[in-house]
Amino acid sequence: MFAVFALLLCIPSLFSPSTTVADAAGPRLMNNRLYRFSYNTEVLLDRAKGSKEGSAGFRISSNVDVNLVWRDPSSKDDQLIQIAISKVRIENVSVRSAKKNIFHDATTQSLLGEKMLAALERPFMVHLKNGKVSGFYCYKTESATIKNLKRGVASLFQVQTSSGKVIENDVSGRCTVKYTAAQGRVTRTKALETCKSAEIGFNTYIQVLGVSGESNSVTVFTLEDGFIKSAVAEETHVLAVSARRLTAAKVVSSQALTLVNTEAGPFEAAGKSAASVVKSLDEKLFAVGVTAEKVKSQCKGCQSLFEHWKAVQKQFEPDSLSKAIAPRSFLALIQSIRKASKTEILQVLKSASKTALPQLVDAVTSSQTPASLGAMLQFLNFADPKGVVLQERFLYACGFASHPNERILQALLNISKGKIGSNDIKESTVIIMGALVNKLCQKGGCELPTVVEVKKMILEGPDSTQVESDVQMYLLALKNSLLPEAIPLFAKYAESSVGSYCTISLTALQRYNLTLITDEVKRTVNRVYHQNRRVYEKNVRAAAADVVLSSNPSYMEVKNVLLSIGNLPKELNKYMVSKVKDILHFDMPASKILRQAMKDMLSHNYERFAKVGSSSAYSGFMTRTTDATTTYSLDILYSGSGVLRRSNMNIYGTSNGALLHGLQVAIEAQGMESLIGAKPDEGEEDLESFAGMSALLFDVQLRPVTFFKGYSDLMSKMFSMSGEPMSVVKGLILLTDHSQTIQLQSGLKASAEFQGGLAIDISGGMEVSLWYRESKTSVNNRAAMVVTGNVTVDVDFVRTGMEVSFEMEASLDFITTVQFSEYPFLVCMQMDKVTFPFREYLTKYESLPSGKNYVSRKGHKERVPGSEFPLHQENSDMCKRVFESDA
Repeated sequence: MFAVFALLLCIPSLFSPSTTVADAAGPRLMNNRLYRFSYNTEVLLDRAKGSKEGSAGFRISSNVDVNLVWRDPSSKDDQLIQIAISKVRIENVSVRSAKKNIFHDATTQSLLGEKMLAALERPFMVHLKNGKVSGFYCYKTESATIKNLKRGVASLFQVQTSSGKVIENDVSGRCTVKYTAAQGRVTRTKALETCKSAEIGFNTYIQVLGVSGESNSVTVFTLEDGFIKSAVAEETHVLAVSARRLTAAKVVSSQALTLVNTEAGPFEAAGKSAASVVKSLDEKLFAVGVTAEKVKSQCKGCQSLFEHWKAVQKQFEPDSLSKAIAPRSFLALIQSIRKASKTEILQVLKSASKTALPQLVDAVTSSQTPASLGAMLQFLNFADPKGVVLQERFLYACGFASHPNERILQALLNISKGKIGSNDIKESTVIIMGALVNKLCQKGGCELPTVVEVKKMILEGPDSTQVESDVQMYLLALKNSLLPEAIPLFAKYAESSVGSYCTISLTALQRYNLTLITDEVKRTVNRVYHQNRRVYEKNVRAAAADVVLSSNPSYMEVKNVLLSIGNLPKELNKYMVSKVKDILHFDMPASKILRQAMKDMLSHNYERFAKVGSSSAYSGFMTRTTDATTTYSLDILYSGSGVLRRSNMNIYGTSNGALLHGLQVAIEAQGMESLIGAKPDEGEEDLESFAGMSALLFDVQLRPVTFFKGYSDLMSKMFSMSGEPMSVVKGLILLTDHSQTIQLQSGLKASAEFQGGLAIDISGGMEVSLWYRESKTSVNNRAAMVVTGNVTVDVDFVRTGMEVSFEMEASLDFITTVQFSEYPFLVCMQMDKVTFPFREYLTKYESLPSGKNYVSRKGHKERVPGSEFPLHQENSDMCKRVFESDA
């Protein structure tokens, strides 16, 4: 009878544990039990496809003891636990020889120091509520590194036993987490892209030049008797340059917590709440939050900004700009400037030589810190007309800013309102403000007070003045801004009687998203091309045609364009024939509707398409890779007398669906027919002699430059065939600028810095010889480019990291030679890329505060063969004849 009674008593107890586990929201600790775990965390840094054996990094191993301190009598899932770390070991992840092992013969105490080791091994407490960490208690005096490592351990005790998606706070921040539970196993998948933390980085606003990343974090828990038997976590972060994904870095962080045994432990403490129990046990324990704290990196023995400048200033001299060392030094100096004060920056600016100073201005402005901006505004005197070079370099660097803010725009607005000694600087200031408005609006800052004020100024600007140069200035600013509100204004000025207004407006419309180009705007552009209201210059009509054919044209629009061919001036006629052929050859968006319209023999026949002439339009591929595609286009329009009217070279880059207008160099000339006794074309009889060049670089329109203006200026320059080219833009540009703090679940942090620098020199010229009856235009592009990616894990006791980089030095020349001694005149276009070096490097390193370090360097070099980019066959035939006549 007693045995039966005992069995009946045992039945409920046999079933109750499984029922409790099933109903538990999270892991439950037993009273009077000490849970002993082994714990280790690793961090590995390498290229994207690197192996563990070749990675840089380290491992931290320890024992972890856990016990229940207090439980809410009314809720078994409201628990306060104590965690104690002991027997800490720090070592290499992979097996290395003693010579390459920075941890060889090093003890944990020698690495951490007595105080830091004691702090790491000091017990801390975690308040678990329904499986979530709702409180984290440790000493306030402990360093951020120690507290973060403890938070990393605490993150492995946060788990829910039911499937579902929740938002949690942990060491990574506030993140969306998905739990999948099945038979004593729980998988926690953290959506790292959703994590919100206090440390926010920045990226280049141009996607093609930016850095893309992929991250994942998975933790697998094994549960037994309602508590954690093991927890294995791994998270991976891969960062890659969008345009070249081989330039990539990978961070792998792992954690492993394994239950070794349990034994008798302390009993629960009595108390009303977790906070009161913590206070009663140790008054020095404070709730400090579970999200990671910012770790202040201390640079021991680092150079000051002045020392850094003295070491690299030779690389900033003009003669070095064609070499990769210039942009590499430029990127390194930016990092130093970003850590410097305004006083330190001014000291360097005042010490620089006159020849290196313009490049230093590029670096200081590109740093984009309050201190660097303040130093530049104090250093430059915009009322001094002698400082034009430095002032314009500052303005251009502002226009190319990778992540501008309202402060920069406000500074330029203040400059525009003040006294400016040079009219060129006045124009550049307003034009660049338009570019900054565009970038700030893209970031969602269109309603910022300064942006609103500048928008009002440039939108009202064209109608507020009668000065032609000022109207052009405002139109160019609006072209940079890409404000939807400016489209009606561009449509209005596209029909102006001033050719420059028309050209700027039409080329601006071509930059807008097609969804913003309304039917009314299309009707306006068609009126310009077909001259329904007035006669226009040929280059204006050509620009209008480009807009019509690139703005999703209707069947009738295309048919009307085709019907116009054959009735146009000779060279415009040839240009339009070439443009249509180019659209079909390059399979542009309008090619389908063009093919449909050309089935009609009335609009497509020999009489229309067989007209002679030298003008042309051609597009082709420069590079095609899996990551990015680069295309070029060359449009040449001549006057009826054989003199260049417009030359337009464009280079576009695309990557992952994003488009970048990398370069546009347009040369325009007019009013030169009198030199050769020729008759001007219709609508161009009264044009003043003029030649100039306009450049757009990385989506930023720059101030146009003038070769000559007026008959007397023309006469003084036309007889020589050896004139020096005029510089359009020269300097150092920060292309890629990505900064990111990667908070790892282990409590460690990785800092990622990707930067791309470009040293560039774009120049152009136009030469005319009456003696040889020949004209020549040239656009010369010289560039050296460096892209670097640095990922570093820097804690108080060890620093490890890796750098991946590539560099190149290249040049691209576009030369057009015209011999106008006969008609049709001979035209030869050449677009040449010279052979250039390409180099890539991979460096991995580990170092201790004592100075002991390990460095691994690998590199690869190759020479990219030069080439002459293909144009149409007609051009090749012409070039043969030109070269034969020169022989």
